[in-house]
Amino acid sequence: MKLAFSTLGVPGLPVADVLQLAVTHGYHGVELRAHPEEPVHPGIDASQRADVVAEFKAAGVEVLGLAGYPRVAAPGDDDVVLAEIRELLELARDLGAPFVRVFPGGGSDQPVEEADATAARRLGTAAEWGADLGVRVLLETHDSHRTGADALRVLGPVGHRQVGALWDVMHTWLGGEQPSETVAALGPYLGYVQVKDIASADDTTPLALGAGVLPLAECVEVLSRHEWDGWLCWEYEKRWYEAAAPLPELLAAGHDHLARLLNDSA
Repeated sequence: MKLAFSTLGVPGLPVADVLQLAVTHGYHGVELRAHPEEPVHPGIDASQRADVVAEFKAAGVEVLGLAGYPRVAAPGDDDVVLAEIRELLELARDLGAPFVRVFPGGGSDQPVEEADATAARRLGTAAEWGADLGVRVLLETHDSHRTGADALRVLGPVGHRQVGALWDVMHTWLGGEQPSETVAALGPYLGYVQVKDIASADDTTPLALGAGVLPLAECVEVLSRHEWDGWLCWEYEKRWYEAAAPLPELLAAGHDHLARLLNDSA
């Protein structure tokens, strides 16, 4: 498995500085938060996109994916959501990123069957675009569909190889799902895995990897047992928790912790 971290942990940091952190601490890739607050988002022009590609190439670091914010199960107009996805897919193509992340985002008053059908319909359209552009759309285990079983209700009906799953280990744990259950549900669909750590279900402030309660060792062990060899991406949610420790000072120990888990599971 290869290791990456998300720029959610270093809000607004210039690409050159992000890459310096990756190179210094041994990370193979970076997940770019694709939001207007960040240096890389769908609003940047062709020249800026080319500059990002050149910086990553010079550093020898991969763009793992774009963490976007379309909510595919949300009530409302399909065209609005699909336009967001299309922009992300085109940016990913230009940057050479293999994945884009979308959220479920089903409404609290929305019937489950309606949310599932809405998400599957939109992802079915996005899948065809992804096939043309060489990019895979990943539905994150999050909010209205936080477990692997929840995500499977959408991914199964879509039935297209360009649509898969992004396993956020915190949300499946909060949903009461065991790592073995998540992998059983998402195995054929799994694009990559977001790892993190927190103090408890009631305190989700990000912590250093291994300092909290999330079953990271079990997650890695189950993935290894299934001979899965994709990416582990540390999503440290500094953007949402200003009081959390700065990510740069944690990256070295985080890399070493993940390396130990991989070694122990081999």
